[in-house]
Amino acid sequence: MCETACPVDINTGDLVRRLRAQEAGAAPNALWGAAAGRWDLATGAASTAISAAGQLPAVLPRAATDVGRALLGAETVPQYRPELPRRGGSGRRGGGRGRASADVAAVYLPGCVHTMFGAAGSSPGVPAALDLLAQRAGMRLAVPDEAASLCCGTPFSSKGMRAAKETMRQRVRRALLAASGDGALPVVVDAASCTEGVVGALEGTGIEVVDAVTWVRRHLLGHLPVRQRAGSVTVHPTCSTTRLGAGEDLVAIAAACAAEVVVPVAWGCCAYAGDRGMLHPELTASATAAEAAEVAAHRTDWYVSANRTCELGMQAATGQEYRHVLELLEAVTR
Repeated sequence: MCETACPVDINTGDLVRRLRAQEAGAAPNALWGAAAGRWDLATGAASTAISAAGQLPAVLPRAATDVGRALLGAETVPQYRPELPRRGGSGRRGGGRGRASADVAAVYLPGCVHTMFGAAGSSPGVPAALDLLAQRAGMRLAVPDEAASLCCGTPFSSKGMRAAKETMRQRVRRALLAASGDGALPVVVDAASCTEGVVGALEGTGIEVVDAVTWVRRHLLGHLPVRQRAGSVTVHPTCSTTRLGAGEDLVAIAAACAAEVVVPVAWGCCAYAGDRGMLHPELTASATAAEAAEVAAHRTDWYVSANRTCELGMQAATGQEYRHVLELLEAVTR
């Protein structure tokens, strides 16, 4: 939210990324370059690690990461945190989604964050929810064959790994130009920060990139009768939904699903920032203190947002399980 909140539009995030790029050594650049070359293996390994840790008493993976942090530094090794899911997510597979008789409505790029981090509780997660919603509305989404190897580039840019970021962005451009028919179809992305990254990667291509929350409100919501409305829901807008202009869509979908919608007055950046909340959990605790107090004072049936790591940040702050708003929509339209 630095850029959004600053009265003179100064983006300190850009400054930090530039400094990290200047300070990055050959070894980290080589490591991130290798990860960019086989991102499917990198995200799959993260998913496996999360699932393996989830099978153990929490004290064991926490102790292991604490030792790693002591040896390698708190900037290098994330801390195993209580808000982390007990399972990793599924790998991303290419192909059609929805009813085979319907024309393809959009290209769907699931965020790799959903592979690394599984959904809250027993929820199927947002990729499965969006698939089901499209089917119910009679629309079909096409997932690129190379989806498992694609990333918006944000993890690379946030670490200052410019070469790896450019490698990944070139791959994303080639894959999505082909999948969209050189821009004939829009590209839908299901995590708001990933949507921002894909917008940047596809700049100048003519491809329309739309966050899943906005796309569902525009094209699916009117075809999805709500069968069992929730009583109440708390909504956490994110930095990315704000910059994308998708905040109204997020709240509108929540309002279609629940009789009462609560948007905390003190909502702001959760400071989880991908892995930042695991590297420095005190940042999230400080950034969310006022919002967490509001949430605690008014309990609701559901807690939703539009970005997986933001959901983890808000779970860390409040103790409530936050889910993507499309998971709520899927539940009330079954």
